[in-house]
Amino acid sequence: MKKQETYSISQLAQEFDISTRTIRYYEERGLLNPERTPGGTRRYTKGDRARLKLILRGKRFGFSLDEIKEMIDLFYEDRTGVKQLERTIAYGVEKIKQVEEQIEELMALRDELLSFKEDFEARLRQLKRKENKA
Repeated sequence: MKKQETYSISQLAQEFDISTRTIRYYEERGLLNPERTPGGTRRYTKGDRARLKLILRGKRFGFSLDEIKEMIDLFYEDRTGVKQLERTIAYGVEKIKQVEEQIEELMALRDELLSFKEDFEARLRQLKRKENKA
């Protein structure tokens, strides 16, 4: 999609492969604030498009909408970006801890599943040997 001054909700939904309802939900939650035409049609600016991109990136990384809103809003409170980066780093550290815990849990689950699989394969071999002797 070429860069333009404003975007319709349909254009953004198509570009980011999300529903228009999702975009309206982000607006309801205060994450987006599109301009309106005199007829009430939403028109999203380049800034809104950038915010939507950040929202979707934050969701992909597992952040809540409240966390994403706080990180984005901090940029507008402190244009140096310091507060936003500090908050983003803090949330990122917590998210990394959560991911590491999930990895540990998944590795333990994997090990348990492999153990069951090996046990079942051994039982199957035993049953087949008995069957062949009979």
